[in-house]
Amino acid sequence: MASIKDVAKEAGVSVATVSRVMNNRGYISKETRRKVEKAMEAIDYHPNQIARALQRSQSYFIGIIVPDSNHPFFSDLIKYVEMRANEKNYKLLICNSLEDPEKEANYISMLRQNQVDGIIMCSHTMNIESYKKVTFPIVSFDRFISPNIPCVGSDNFRGGELATEHLIQSGCKRLLHISGPLDLDILSNRRRDAFVITCMKYGVAYDIIEGAHNKLTFDYFWSFITEKLSPEELHKYDGIFCSNDIVAYALYIYAQQQGLQVPEQLKIIGYDNHSFTRMLQNPKLTTIMQPSDRIGSMLTNTLIQMIEAEEDDPHVNNTTVDVTLIKGDTT
Repeated sequence: MASIKDVAKEAGVSVATVSRVMNNRGYISKETRRKVEKAMEAIDYHPNQIARALQRSQSYFIGIIVPDSNHPFFSDLIKYVEMRANEKNYKLLICNSLEDPEKEANYISMLRQNQVDGIIMCSHTMNIESYKKVTFPIVSFDRFISPNIPCVGSDNFRGGELATEHLIQSGCKRLLHISGPLDLDILSNRRRDAFVITCMKYGVAYDIIEGAHNKLTFDYFWSFITEKLSPEELHKYDGIFCSNDIVAYALYIYAQQQGLQVPEQLKIIGYDNHSFTRMLQNPKLTTIMQPSDRIGSMLTNTLIQMIEAEEDDPHVNNTTVDVTLIKGDTT
């Protein structure tokens, strides 16, 4: 069986250099990394992950807790987290909280008992104090929890601003925002803040319908829209900014059923531009893209940086990822 010494000999480098390549630690030039990887392939060398884990007191497992992995955005996000984790020789455990605080707490406890090296937290139904009790590395998506827990998210305020300005510049005079739940201090609520501020800036009349908890399915959002927005109320608006693309598609179908022409009589903008949105082309939705590939990569990189940091240098920064307006057929 080939050993790390055999790899070093084949690549013409030291054992220490091979170790740094395998553990992604320290500076390694691209050429040296290429030589080591080529040598490992040539002699069919596979690192002993169990031995590495014992040596470094790590499991090389990380957990991710999401509200619902069936939701297209979180499905995309999980894919990119897993891809980046795999590049770093980590494995991923996936947990669905279904936005249940008790379930979320149980998953954190379960992941701790299974000795994961850290958690990416995308479900935020527990109170902030509960997160602060977690004693291993944790990275949050879209929610500031504490200075010791870094947060990665898209520029939600800019996204709300882009969407609202686009509707106004397209000639809309009365706007509606269908938001997510506003009782949690999560960054996605900055979309609502930007909507209000932008409408006030341009002197445009507006209303807000607040979203609800626990459901991320098309059927739920269809029921929500038809219950909260009567046909008579729907006809009052000529522009609607939705908190996500599934809401926007449900709204589009509802508007069509009520005899409204989109975008001639009603303009609709969604949020996410996940794989489901990109797949459907009739209509092609106008939306705000928050890049799940970059977000997933940053979440994973940040967590692994914390896991592998020296004890005297555990600090990592919060990260904000830019968003982009994608013009489609609904505005």
